[in-house]
Amino acid sequence: MKMLSLSEELKNNAYPGRGIVLGKTPDGKKAVAAYFIMGRSSNSRNRVFVEDGEGIRTQAFDPSKMEDPSLIIYAPVRVLGNKTIVTNGDQTDTIYEGMDKQMTFEQSLRSREFEPDGPNYTPRISGIMHIENGHYNYAMSILKSNNGDPKSCCRFTFAYENPADGEGRFIHTYMHDGNPLPSFEGEPKPVEISGDIDAFTKEVWESLNEENKVSLFVRFIDIETGKYETRIVNKNQ
Repeated sequence: MKMLSLSEELKNNAYPGRGIVLGKTPDGKKAVAAYFIMGRSSNSRNRVFVEDGEGIRTQAFDPSKMEDPSLIIYAPVRVLGNKTIVTNGDQTDTIYEGMDKQMTFEQSLRSREFEPDGPNYTPRISGIMHIENGHYNYAMSILKSNNGDPKSCCRFTFAYENPADGEGRFIHTYMHDGNPLPSFEGEPKPVEISGDIDAFTKEVWESLNEENKVSLFVRFIDIETGKYETRIVNKNQ
């Protein structure tokens, strides 16, 4: 597959929805994770990311304006030992609890499917990063309706062992804006990863649609030591 520019992918899509990027820095020393959320409704836009232990959670920027919290308030990032879980919904907890009981990433998600927000039936996208003894691998998952038919759930898992330096994979909920919103298609896109954590964070944030972007989380994890740096950017300040 052709290596894509993450910046161009974002600039050319006004509404990819929520997105996950997992990969590795060009020098091969750090594992990279990014998660962003966007919103079209005032309820979706009324959010910020806040740190929560080793992970993050979403919370209302203005609690008085919160309408329905069911699909927008959750913990996108949690850490279980040497595993970092990144998802676009409360399936973060499902994966955490399943893997804590020795289930695999894929097995943990068997109890879940796409979001019940017809007619969009937003896909659940998830990622898991595993760093141990200087080795790094990751996997990504998407649970989606069968072309908008909620009677059928399509489950896809993609695993990346010893990922290439300077390369990542990008998966997002929607192909583009629309009514209903069309679900992501195909396998996660190969994208270039460059720069240090601040340059990478700036590139992603500035490439997201100005009107629709809400929050961004970025983490670089040292593959040898497991130590990490985190950046959080919120449009609501």
